[in-house]
Amino acid sequence: MKVLNGFLLALVFLSSQSLAAENEPAELLTRFPHYYTSYSINEDGSFTESREWSRTILNERVLESSKRASVTYSTSIQNAEVVDAYTRKADGRRIDVPKSNYQLEVNSGKGADSPVYSDQTTLSVVFPDVSVGDTVFFSYRLINKEAIFPGHFSTIGVFPRQTSFDDVRVRFDWPSSLWVQFEARELTEVAKNEKAGRKQVEWSFQNKTPLRSKRRNYSVYDVEKEPGYSFSTFRTYDEISKAYGERAHPKAAVTDRVRKLADDIARNKKNQREQARSLYDWVATKINYAGNCIGIGAVVPRDLDFVLDNRIGDCKDHATLLEALLAAKGIESKQALINASNSYKLNRIPVVSMVNHVINYIPSLNLYVDSTSETTPFGMLPFSSEDKPVILVDGTKPGARTPPSLPGSNQQHMKTVVKIHDDGSVEGDVEISLKGGFAVDARDRMRDLPKEQEEELVKNVLQGMGYIGTGKFDKDDAQELLDNYHYKAVFSMQDFVQMPGAGAFRIQPIFYSEAPIANFLGAAVEPVEPAEVTCSNGSSTEEYVYYLPKSVKVLSVPEDMKVKNDFLSYSATYRLKGNTLKIKRDLVDNTVGNVCKPSVFEAYKKFALKVQQNIKAQVVYR
Repeated sequence: MKVLNGFLLALVFLSSQSLAAENEPAELLTRFPHYYTSYSINEDGSFTESREWSRTILNERVLESSKRASVTYSTSIQNAEVVDAYTRKADGRRIDVPKSNYQLEVNSGKGADSPVYSDQTTLSVVFPDVSVGDTVFFSYRLINKEAIFPGHFSTIGVFPRQTSFDDVRVRFDWPSSLWVQFEARELTEVAKNEKAGRKQVEWSFQNKTPLRSKRRNYSVYDVEKEPGYSFSTFRTYDEISKAYGERAHPKAAVTDRVRKLADDIARNKKNQREQARSLYDWVATKINYAGNCIGIGAVVPRDLDFVLDNRIGDCKDHATLLEALLAAKGIESKQALINASNSYKLNRIPVVSMVNHVINYIPSLNLYVDSTSETTPFGMLPFSSEDKPVILVDGTKPGARTPPSLPGSNQQHMKTVVKIHDDGSVEGDVEISLKGGFAVDARDRMRDLPKEQEEELVKNVLQGMGYIGTGKFDKDDAQELLDNYHYKAVFSMQDFVQMPGAGAFRIQPIFYSEAPIANFLGAAVEPVEPAEVTCSNGSSTEEYVYYLPKSVKVLSVPEDMKVKNDFLSYSATYRLKGNTLKIKRDLVDNTVGNVCKPSVFEAYKKFALKVQQNIKAQVVYR
């Protein structure tokens, strides 16, 4: 399902500005002297959208990106035209965009056939003779001939505080008989009336002195915290799921072809969970994931024969095919609408763009699955689908969310054995066992590793760490979708430490791993974000055994350490017996949920600063 233009507009505006300290004027790269938007909505949900804006270029850095403007639309249900486009020079001269500066990029089928996935067309203009200080003007009209959902319309728009707007106008016009709800956030109502069987509302907004922001991380974005608007004919998100389900359900019919395929895939599977897993694995790995199409196909799954013939589908096709295959084996499932981007809450006004992804829910197993991820094992979700509000098709539960990754799910255990020789060279081995998301990531990296690269992997990893060495690498088969993984390496290298004479070395991983303890401590040097951001949990255990030559005397080793707070703990022990040094370090992060408030990162930063000193400590010898 396609994210609508209003939400994407926010990201464009955000990326065009410099973000720095709070409560100071922003460094303006551009400003919008005016930005006008209007929607004229019809009884059946079709509509005409008009946009008109001007943008003044204030800095050389954005000059090139400001020379082009475009409108993208679905040719099957939309018509678009550029109403006006020109450059206004700083001295007042107007230079119209010539027809030779228009470009049309079309996705189309062969001959008279319709395109397979996207009928997207982009109409672009290139503004002539643009310099810093000039203003570009762009106006277009988009006619939606057919509603995405019959009888319904919804949209959302934002005007970020870091962007300069001198004059914003937003206008909606709709039939009096059409039920609607809307809200304006920090916008001023300038008109509201009803005449000739139609209603209108208009808002204005200004942001002439935008402020800088400390924020860098937009992994969690709450659209309702920005000035903007929401407008919808849907009363609830359940209405959106019902409108989706009315046309999705018939596509999930269990045909003879689907039944035979389900029987072949799940053959010899003894119970529902094993059957469901085999069907999920097949869809995830055999049906390639294609990005969402647009037009009516944005919300209506394709026929399953098409999906099976071409072995390709978007999220709706994946969910519909899996629903049909499960049903063929007598396993009930429901499709579920979520937001797969960076929104972790549903805004008050139900808007279709806020539920832009479709997955499956299996009630008998109380399990959500997302088969669009070809790397995620059955029983897990990709991070982008975790901890999100859920709208179930056919009866949702208030407050339902997909599960987050539970504490203890993601684990790494690494054991390294090193024998140091009199000349400072070493030989040793490292063994790494992974669970949960760490295992999924490692399998994904190793799945397509060419054999010739595998043979050189140890050498290349050591070289990347600044050592000259060789070795052999051995790993589990990475093809299966499992939540565990194991690999090991045997290595030898020169000049690991300075010998003979006095010296020191840090205790740290010698080979690549998914979750070294040092990675957990990155918060020590990162600024605390002033807003919620995504987060996760995990644990990492590192064991080291160093055999030092008898000619060496160990003068000092790091001190034991134990530190913890409400959700983090770290312990380290260092045991020297003769010339054998054994170390064990454990870090456990029990963060709950995928969204963390600034206070969580403040606590994480304090914790990381303490632990980092222990991680940096060295073994000193003579």
